Amino acid sequence: MKLGGLAEVQMGYPFRSRLEHDPQGDVAVIQMKDIDDANLLHTKEATRVTLPKGKTHHLLRAGDLLLRSRGRSNGVALVAQGIDRAVLSAPMLLIRPHGVLPAYLCWYLNAPATQAQLAALAEGTSVRMISAEALKALEVALPSLAAQQRIVQAAALAEQEQMLLARIATLRQRLTMHMLMKLAHPLPERATP
Repeated sequence: MKLGGLAEVQMGYPFRSRLEHDPQGDVAVIQMKDIDDANLLHTKEATRVTLPKGKTHHLLRAGDLLLRSRGRSNGVALVAQGIDRAVLSAPMLLIRPHGVLPAYLCWYLNAPATQAQLAALAEGTSVRMISAEALKALEVALPSLAAQQRIVQAAALAEQEQMLLARIATLRQRLTMHMLMKLAHPLPERATP
């Protein structure tokens, strides 16, 4: 099924001028810098502005997906529950799922095979960019809701496993280094009486 049939896709809010941080601003402006390499959204350091009256329909909601439409990565971040008032800045793309689990769609769009398809959709010579129209035409595999939930759960467990394996590797390396340092600096032998 095409993404346009599963979600509303639109460009982020088009600010008319350079963003100036206003500590008293009523909304956080999400930009590409606010999404890390693991596709996690960080709003604490986001630029704040006062949103013009009548623009509240641009506010992000839990379950929205945020796509980096240009640059080296076209990763997608999932907006979590409890997000403060925030808007997405253009040229990022907002994907608001309505016919699919948001977490499943996020996983699907971040999958390596889909990322390759997204890279192929990018247009331009110096700065490659994915348009909202091109994104709407992307084919998305749509299993049953139960299967989507199982995929999301399995993906979360696989991610947790990778984090644990990385932690184990770090601890094993520290232990090895400690043991080798003990061998390099042996304690002097005590004389027995």
